Amino acid sequence: MAHKFEIKKNKADEYVAYFKYNGETIFWTEGYKSKASAINAIESIKKNGPTAPTEDNG
Repeated sequence: MAHKFEIKKNKADEYVAYFKYNGETIFWTEGYKSKASAINAIESIKKNGPTAPTEDNG
């Protein structure tokens, strides 16, 4: 699979969700104290991301 989400712990012992494409990290979430919160963040991205508008502030 070319793209996937991964959940890993950071140096602060928090759970972070990473989105990877072809093995390269494209973006990541803030750190969460529980794995369930990181999973909820992934589900929110999957649900809300496809309809989110794009803003070009450049």
